[in-house]
This record gives sequence, C-alpha cells and structure tokens, in this order.
Amino acid sequence: MWILALDASLACCSAALLADGVLRGQRSQAGDRGHAAALPPMVQAVLRDAGARPADLDAVAAVVGPGGFTGIRAALALAQGIALAAGVPLLGVTTGEALAEALPADQRRGRAVWSVVDNRRGRVVLERFAAGGLMPEAGSGPEVQDIAGLPLPAGPVALVGDAAEAVAAALLARGADAVATDCRLPEAAAAARVAARRLAGRLPPLAARPLYVEPPAVRLPAGQPV
Repeated sequence: MWILALDASLACCSAALLADGVLRGQRSQAGDRGHAAALPPMVQAVLRDAGARPADLDAVAAVVGPGGFTGIRAALALAQGIALAAGVPLLGVTTGEALAEALPADQRRGRAVWSVVDNRRGRVVLERFAAGGLMPEAGSGPEVQDIAGLPLPAGPVALVGDAAEAVAAALLARGADAVATDCRLPEAAAAARVAARRLAGRLPPLAARPLYVEPPAVRLPAGQPV
C-alpha cells in the first residue's frame, strides 16, 4: 500500500511516501511561508527517491488542520490534483493526529495526548486523544480555548504542538500532571501512518477539507462585503 502524504499546516511543510508501512522518502522545509512553491518539488523528490510514479499510489493524504489558512489550502490543492490524476482516494488527517502519531511510545505510555496549536490570537486549538491510541477523548473535538481556561486533564497528559510548553506551564501551575514533549510541528511521515490506519478502517473516515475551528484571520479590502 503506497501512500503519499503532504503537510503545510504550521511553520513547516513536508512530503513523505509510505510503502507497506516503510518510509520510502521524505522532504521538509522550515518556515511559515512559501508552502505552495515548496511542496511540488518535494513530491517529485520523494517519488524519485522511491522510484515511484503517481500511478503507483494507492492513496494520497493531506493534513487538513487546525493550522494556517494558506498552508492548509496549498497542501490540499496539490493533494487533490495528484489523487484525481492517479484515480486514488484522498484522505484527511488532522494536525493533532499527525502530532500524536509522531510521539514515541515511551512518552505517551499511560498518558492522554493533547495537541495544542497556537492560533496566534492569544488562544490555542485543542485536540484531545485518549491514552493508548489516536481516538479522540469521548465527546471531544478540536476546540478553541484560552490557555488559562483549559480544562484540567483527568490524569497524566503529554502535550504536543507549538503551544505545548506554554500549556504545560499553565496546567502544572494548577496541579496537573502535564509534560511538554518535543513534538511541536506535524510531519508528513506521521500523517502517512495515520492515513494508512484510516484506509484500513482502523480510524473513522475524515474528509480532505480544511478544518477551520474559527474563521480565518484575514482582512478584506475596504468596501468588500463579508
């Protein structure tokens, strides 16, 4: 099963190719701009590294957010084009799923995993995953929270995402058992592994559409209707 995955949701963009669970190629570039220009040559590189063509793919995946408006749209547009041309399914992966998947087993053992993404408006977007897997905690979905108003975890929690350090400090101050991990930015390789589980039916389907928890922070030209 060959899966090409793309990510440009936060301050990095990446592409990866997974073949039957084995990573056959990956490329990444740091920065929160230029994703639309950087991703196509990355895709060409990972396919070349594996000696593969788009026609060899069984699925394409893209990280759908939460994250930056422009990067998410760039990754999804490219992923949609490749999937359409290859005639294969297009799968969505959330930012939190990709971050949680990248966390080493010893760091998540016995702990729930919370993905906390800085929304650049003084708040975070929270995704909560139960201990031992990538299933969301019961009744939870991506939600915007003030750091000071975050719910207290029911037990030990490992934090991933670019706001992990700030959230860990806030939760520790309130008596929670919270650890900030080094998984701060999602990677396409982890997204590909999530997509493989989704394709096999081990995770619920997720449409490859932008996942915006709140309206994008954009300014419209003067006089243009909202």
